[in-house]
Amino acid sequence: MKHITFHLDFISPYAYLAFEKLPQALQGLSYAVDYRPVLFAGMLKHHGQLGPAEIGPKRDWTYRQVLWLAHAHDIPMDLPAAHPFNPLALLRLATACGEAGRINRYVAETVFRHVWRGGAEAADPQRLAQLQQQLGPKRDPASDEVKAELKANTDAAIAAGVFGVPAMTVDGKLFWGFDALPMLRAYLDGDGWFGSAWDDAARRPVGIARAAAR
Repeated sequence: MKHITFHLDFISPYAYLAFEKLPQALQGLSYAVDYRPVLFAGMLKHHGQLGPAEIGPKRDWTYRQVLWLAHAHDIPMDLPAAHPFNPLALLRLATACGEAGRINRYVAETVFRHVWRGGAEAADPQRLAQLQQQLGPKRDPASDEVKAELKANTDAAIAAGVFGVPAMTVDGKLFWGFDALPMLRAYLDGDGWFGSAWDDAARRPVGIARAAAR
């Protein structure tokens, strides 16, 4: 049995799509999944990047594309009333429902659908209170323990080479994005391509590097 770590942040529409599609994409295989909340903004800061929703034209394309992907794959999806939003309360709530940085699929599904179905404000305090009552976390989401656990998840993901969400790691290999699900499936199926091409692809020399903006 293969063990997959699924790194997620509820702010990401691609993470929602990948989460919903994962069981179907890997149907028939023997695997187990650790779902781990991480702070995508922390990864962006670490790598010195803007998020997709922080670049105007890219933001517009992202929303159009994810709605098309949801339509094409028959995944129910509604954009939240405002996006981006601060996902920390949702991430901490989910983390408080789990243990050792892991959450179960029910918790992840409930929070993802809170955000990406219905078109309401994802961070609305009244809705968050209702969501917390529904999930009944084992720990206080505002506790130092939970905050530290979420940070540890994010730090560990960065150390493992994760730069965005969704990211699925297995056997030291990183698969990023909703569109990586077929590639993940091929690896778990034992596709021979991964014997040499995986490592060879990352050995290209850097031809030119941009200087930092002044």
